[in-house]
Amino acid sequence: MYRASRIITAAILLLATSSWNPPTATALTPAGQLQETWEQIVFILKSTSFDSEPEINVFRIKVMQIITPRFDFAEMARRCLGAHWGNRTRAEREEYAELFVAMLARSYIGGIRDYKDSTVLYIREFNDANSTQIDTRIIANGAKDLFVSYKMHFVEEDWKVYDVIIDDVSLVDNYRSQFHRVIARSSFEGLIRIMRKGNRADMSD
Repeated sequence: MYRASRIITAAILLLATSSWNPPTATALTPAGQLQETWEQIVFILKSTSFDSEPEINVFRIKVMQIITPRFDFAEMARRCLGAHWGNRTRAEREEYAELFVAMLARSYIGGIRDYKDSTVLYIREFNDANSTQIDTRIIANGAKDLFVSYKMHFVEEDWKVYDVIIDDVSLVDNYRSQFHRVIARSSFEGLIRIMRKGNRADMSD
């Protein structure tokens, strides 16, 4: 599995299962909008038993419906492809972006219950007119603390996450380096074939 997939999985899992108490957060602030998203996921998580594959699939679909408005997956996909983005046709970009989001969705379910009862400590928030970074510390029972930062920007009248950094490892930077390696040794079409097959392990070879 990609290390980057583990990063986004951990980040969203922690969003979904943790308590979060940012100071003076409102629905209009980046932290407040994140909190609203997390609370919706917690509700679905607590009502899911994970006893069958169909129920797990329904859970995945519901969660993706919730996080899609909060995560700018299109921007993440573009940044992860880096310099290769400019050489792609519109159709190629659209297929790649769809595969990218599907890849993240597939990685989501693994280990979700391991993060129950974890706690998010709000550390600080850096803001300017159109971007922000929210730094948090994750405390999970019996596990090493994680430092998670969410980079967000203001688009379409909303604050959206475009990168997640866990213990100084950036989701975007990690995927970009892996995608570049695949394209360099094969081609963009080779990357698409791997993503279509969902063969994430090949990219870490």
